[in-house]
Amino acid sequence: MDRLEIGILGIVATLIMIGIRVPVSVAMGVASFAGIYFMMGIMPAIGISKAIPYDLIGNWNLSAVPMFLLMGYIASSAGLSSGLFSAARVFLNRIPGGLATASVASSAMFASASGSSVATAAAFSRIAIPEMLKAGYAPSLAAGSVAAAGTLGSLIPPSVLLIVYGLTMDVSISTLFLAAVVPGILSALVFVAMITIRCILNPSLAPKVDEKTTLGQKLELVRDIWPLPVLILGVLGGIFTGIFTATEAGAIGAFLACVIALFRRTLTANTLKIALIDTAVGTATIFIIVMSAALFSSFIALSTLPSWVTLQLAEFDTIWVIILICLLYIVLGCFLESISIILLTVPVLAPLLTGMDINLIWFGVLAIKLLETGLITPPVGMNVYVIRSSLGNTIPLGTIFSGVSWFILADAFTITLLVAFPVLTLWLPGIAG
Repeated sequence: MDRLEIGILGIVATLIMIGIRVPVSVAMGVASFAGIYFMMGIMPAIGISKAIPYDLIGNWNLSAVPMFLLMGYIASSAGLSSGLFSAARVFLNRIPGGLATASVASSAMFASASGSSVATAAAFSRIAIPEMLKAGYAPSLAAGSVAAAGTLGSLIPPSVLLIVYGLTMDVSISTLFLAAVVPGILSALVFVAMITIRCILNPSLAPKVDEKTTLGQKLELVRDIWPLPVLILGVLGGIFTGIFTATEAGAIGAFLACVIALFRRTLTANTLKIALIDTAVGTATIFIIVMSAALFSSFIALSTLPSWVTLQLAEFDTIWVIILICLLYIVLGCFLESISIILLTVPVLAPLLTGMDINLIWFGVLAIKLLETGLITPPVGMNVYVIRSSLGNTIPLGTIFSGVSWFILADAFTITLLVAFPVLTLWLPGIAG
């Protein structure tokens, strides 16, 4: 067999192993080692397997991952996100479908601190869905809005996925964060518009909630939610103004979260212990996948597969290549975890994107948006199963998928806008210089 055939067989073997529930990191590592062995022999395979993962993990920029995870876990464990939904529902209850809109708004803010779609969906499935069901909302709308809103954690900065993409493609993480702001806000606004229009056309989906509050109560709610906006503005403001880098921002964000929690007297020894353990577990999981992916990238490069793919698609118009990539990401998003998809596909796609002069910042934001959609797309929409697990048998799985179908259509509209108008993504980095 030549190198190209070995490369193709390596990808097929990786997907088969993943399909039979072999951990993604093990599947990529085994296929890569075996592929390099068949191409170059045992000693090069051992040498590459030792050197490349070590070099990658030694990259200083990766330190941002545990720090942003720690910031999110402290914000969650110390209750810095408490009151988000309560405040949003008070200020938005006059809008048709106000509680569902409140779920989207509060999830977007929580997601910007946690950076985790799954964590956002899990948190708000216990907070927002019971409130919507109690108010007479359709179960499909209640569950669908929380599942879809949870996906905003993948795109709204600071996002671990954006960090991983930036390191893999060797592009500026700060620029990626800037580029993701408008698409992240746009995604939330499209969700809100879709909810509002549906509830106007079909009021039975979301009965009006007649909830009156005094000015004093509203001010009290605002006082309760100040920590999270301060944390987000402190981190993103420092990055965007150039006071510190995206890598440094992780540590500053974690420190700021601790300071705010201490000020509110919610940072106990047990809370800190839980946050540190969760951070260690999350970091180890991501780093193991990243190390295997680094080895996989080397295997794919040695196989000449990227240049073959570039040659095959060279005759296609750029828009058709983008459409094919979009379809690929959506299909993979139905079955695989987001970080794994990024690390699995980037080695093959990077030369193609570079050769076709496709802006890597724009593509990175588009790719993360596509992965967001995969989190709620059947048959394996991760956020849907997280909500089902949190709620038990309260809402059937089919009802949740029925609810998210409207949000998948909303995502399709947003993706179309991002493809048709790249300026939506590149405008903010452009004016920031």
